Amino acid sequence: MENNNEELEELTVTMTLEDGTCLECDVIAKFPVEDKDYIALLPQTPVAGYSEDEVFLYRLTELDGDNIELTPIDDDDEYEAAADAFDELLDEAEFNELES
Repeated sequence: MENNNEELEELTVTMTLEDGTCLECDVIAKFPVEDKDYIALLPQTPVAGYSEDEVFLYRLTELDGDNIELTPIDDDDEYEAAADAFDELLDEAEFNELES
């Protein structure tokens, strides 16, 4: 799965937090790391305890066309690998912007 910014520009995901609150998030990126897919989400409204521009990373499983499953990344090494891959995507996007 490749990150395609044009395709993701208007995608949103509605998440239900542990306290039952629904949270709308913009999809920032979908990307693979080894044999797993991940998604980076940016909440549309502030979330208590998090900075305003903090991105949430989840393991992504596409169940069918419109349904996905988001799994929290509990393993520190797995989270680090996903965060590093996301940082590389950001660096690449910034580099591409500078070249245009």
